[in-house]
Amino acid sequence: MSRRKKGRAGDDTNEIDLTPMLDVVFIMLIFFIVTASFVKEIGINPNVPEPNNNPPPENAEPNILVRISADNQIWLMEKEGERRVDTRAIRSNIERLRAELPKATVIIQASLEAHTGTYVAVADAARQANAPSVVLVPSK
Repeated sequence: MSRRKKGRAGDDTNEIDLTPMLDVVFIMLIFFIVTASFVKEIGINPNVPEPNNNPPPENAEPNILVRISADNQIWLMEKEGERRVDTRAIRSNIERLRAELPKATVIIQASLEAHTGTYVAVADAARQANAPSVVLVPSK
C-alpha cells in the first residue's frame, strides 16, 4: 500500500467545479432577458392633442369643458361661469349640457397633480353620456 503525501501538487479532489452552475445561471439570465422584452404593459392611452395657440374660429361649436384641479375637485364650465360638481353628478351634468349642445366635444383639463382615478371617473361619465369624443388636455 502506498501512502499519499499531503499537499501534493496534482491533487484536485477537494475542489468544486463551478462551470456547470455558471452555465445554468447564464442560460437562466438569457431566458429572463428574452421573455421580459416581450411583456407589454397595459395602461390607459389618453387622447392628448398637440399644443395649439391659435384661437378657435368664430363659427365653431362650443365645447363642454371639465376641469380637474390639483386637489381632485371637478369644475364644470357653464354659461354662468365655473361650478364645482361632485363625481356622482358629472354624468347628469354632461348629459344636460349635451342636450343643449348636441355636437359639443367634452374637453377634460386635468392638472398634472390630480389623481388618475378622478380623470378616469370623469372620462367614463362622459362616455356614458354618449359624448362624441373626449379629449384630455393636461394643465399645470
